[in-house]
Amino acid sequence: MIRVVLPTHLRTLARVAGEVVLDVEGPATQGSVLDALEAVHPVLRGTIRDHVTHRRRPFVRFFACEEDLSHEPPDAPLPQAVASGAEPFLVVGAMAGG
Repeated sequence: MIRVVLPTHLRTLARVAGEVVLDVEGPATQGSVLDALEAVHPVLRGTIRDHVTHRRRPFVRFFACEEDLSHEPPDAPLPQAVASGAEPFLVVGAMAGG
């Protein structure tokens, strides 16, 4: 069981309140978590990562266990605390501007 926290606009789009709880097949990686999330909530396809390349969209960041995982490879294992469900995987909309 993986817990995922989405930004408000994506929670609204997916029509979920609070955390999303997912069953992930195989090892817990960014890719496997996002695959599971998009399978359960197809409306999110293309919002977090590109449809074709599956690369993270600009201005979207991933955090877990107080670490920025945004530039980690999609197949890198997530921290054990996330894989066990003790800590959530956070999808955060980055802010820009000046």
